[in-house]
Amino acid sequence: MANGVGDAFQQDTKYYRDRAVAGSERMALPEPYKEYPGGNRIELPTPPEGSHMSLDEAIRRRRSVRSFAGKPISLEQLSYLLWASNGIRSMERGHEFRTVPSAGALYPVETYVIVHDVEGVPPGAYHYAIREHALEELRTGDLGQDITRAALGQRICADAAVVFVWTAIFNRSKWKYSQRAYRYVYLDAGHVGHGLALSAVSIGLGSCQVGALFDDEVNRILGVDGVEESVVYMSVVGHPAQGVSREY
Repeated sequence: MANGVGDAFQQDTKYYRDRAVAGSERMALPEPYKEYPGGNRIELPTPPEGSHMSLDEAIRRRRSVRSFAGKPISLEQLSYLLWASNGIRSMERGHEFRTVPSAGALYPVETYVIVHDVEGVPPGAYHYAIREHALEELRTGDLGQDITRAALGQRICADAAVVFVWTAIFNRSKWKYSQRAYRYVYLDAGHVGHGLALSAVSIGLGSCQVGALFDDEVNRILGVDGVEESVVYMSVVGHPAQGVSREY
């Protein structure tokens, strides 16, 4: 029987030919980029070209990795993963084009990283400043236990070198698509997560995507309100433990 919140959302956000398509909500056009001015910033190196692994090979080798070797990843590797999963790939006629698609080119997804073991980056929580290709420091310190508890106790969130956390600023999409925007937000997050998974494989790293989490506990770690902006998805990244060949 279809009577839950999710069922109602699916039905209420359908498009029908005999009904008006939902238009823009009455709100100011949101800023396309979030920034934390005045805080500590770590400039990221220019994203390297990565490996010469073919797309076909990356697809065939991708799997969810849950056992990590306890080795740091380099700042260059982190730079590449941030860029490949949601960075700016080119400027054309005054428009910035990303490495992943987004409904209406509105890009509601923001990227944060919980750093455990990255060369040259103190452990802590950071925001990815896309335009400047830099990390903006939110807080420093060991957040392994905090992010593990927030992810329903999944130890991979402490064992991996870095945890990617993706939030959505919902009004960026609602401005144009009203309540149907939520469908597009989750699709956009999926594009970003898959981009990360394939790019990690291409440079010899492993990842595991995480959807089981206590939303507001993650939001508190990042310092976001959980209403205007809230976590929607996460992923862990690190060097796979030797001999790891299973998973899915």
